[in-house]
Amino acid sequence: MTTPQAFVHALTGIVGRANVLVDDLDMAGYLTDWRKRYVGRALAVVRPADTTQVADVVRHCSEANIAIVPQGGNTGLVGGATPDDSGMQIVLSTARMKAIRAIDPVNDTITVEAGCTLADLQAAARDAGRLFPLSLASEGSCTIGGNLSTNAGGTGVLRYGNARELCLGLEAVLPNGEVVSHLAGLRKDNTGYHWSDLLIGAEGTLGIVTAATLKLYPMPRARGTAWAAVASPHAALRLLAMAQQHCGPTLTAFELVSDFALSLVEKHFPASRPPFAGRHPQGVLIELSDHESEAHARSLLEGLLEQALEDGIVIDAVVAEDLARAQALWALRENVSEAQAAEGKNIKHDIAVPISRIAEFVERTDAALRSAFAGIRMVTFGHLGDGNLHYNVSPPVGVDEAAFLAMQPAINRLVHDAVVAHGGSISAEHGIGQLKRDDLAHYKSASEMTMMRAIKGALDPRGIMNPGKVL
Repeated sequence: MTTPQAFVHALTGIVGRANVLVDDLDMAGYLTDWRKRYVGRALAVVRPADTTQVADVVRHCSEANIAIVPQGGNTGLVGGATPDDSGMQIVLSTARMKAIRAIDPVNDTITVEAGCTLADLQAAARDAGRLFPLSLASEGSCTIGGNLSTNAGGTGVLRYGNARELCLGLEAVLPNGEVVSHLAGLRKDNTGYHWSDLLIGAEGTLGIVTAATLKLYPMPRARGTAWAAVASPHAALRLLAMAQQHCGPTLTAFELVSDFALSLVEKHFPASRPPFAGRHPQGVLIELSDHESEAHARSLLEGLLEQALEDGIVIDAVVAEDLARAQALWALRENVSEAQAAEGKNIKHDIAVPISRIAEFVERTDAALRSAFAGIRMVTFGHLGDGNLHYNVSPPVGVDEAAFLAMQPAINRLVHDAVVAHGGSISAEHGIGQLKRDDLAHYKSASEMTMMRAIKGALDPRGIMNPGKVL
């Protein structure tokens, strides 16, 4: 029987001694999730340089029956890339696999390796005169492999779709070490099961994504950005319908930010410039991507907001007059998560509800939570345009954080019951990981869980690929 020492020594023969980390200090950054809710131990952190090395490492782990935790930028929010505390799993980091393999501006595709950061991918597309539209607050450190493994969403889903819809093909290593690859960049291909769709959103439980071919788009000539104040989510939905009718396919983002969420940004980012002098219950950030001109984008936005003000849907509105102001408005939205973290511990919910039922969900669930947990503060923000809200809960003022976190199971059950009652999903874009694993089993139907376990068993019969996550 192979000893742990012999196993690790064999890994050095595959990726080199410098890329097998075993010292506690060297491994520390790989063993804790971004929110610092989960801390694991590992036999080693392995950093392969290419797909061949990934396959060799996986094959070696399969033969030794050693579990693998794939990890990209380690920016996840559900503990999906953190090992358990056994110390007998390896973390396989794709951080060295950063290459842009190919850009085809005529086919509007780009092929990149899994460790390429989202920001670097966006920059490569931009250098080719193209747009890669996936946009996340963590884009400077999250990687495309992680984005695909969690089916990331972000702010542009309303117009461009989520990560799955942006992917035309994958290269991946299966749990037995076999490499499967289909990177041709075809938009139509009906030759059997679309196996890549299984790996997208599977959080590394079915294999390791090593490369992907992704859709590109023409670079917009102009962007228009505005912030509108509304009285309620009901009014925000009326504004959304009006924006879709008025702006058509130029409407790229439609983000909701509650006043309390905005107040946290103003508190913890003192340089922030609020959109208005007064307070308003809800804010809506609107962005257009226009292929005509800045003047056309501004005209569309101004026309929309003038009509919305006249109809009483909007209380006040401001259109960004230049790029700096547009970036400042976006910073108000993008800094909500950091501001809430600075405020203290919080209980996060990444939920999706049919767009038509979001206002009803917020109204009823807010009331139920405040009735059950006096003094809690709701930090509600997110992608109203595609039905995804980050419906987060901060503790009452003065309440001990440990006491507040002890309420988490009850708060989660109330929120998730309400989500399902409104026809929604308990995870819109963050994934399941270990945080929502038990909730998934509670809310998914027995037939869905049976199907998922059958797929897992067929592809990963040894159960070595990211065990304890999702299922």
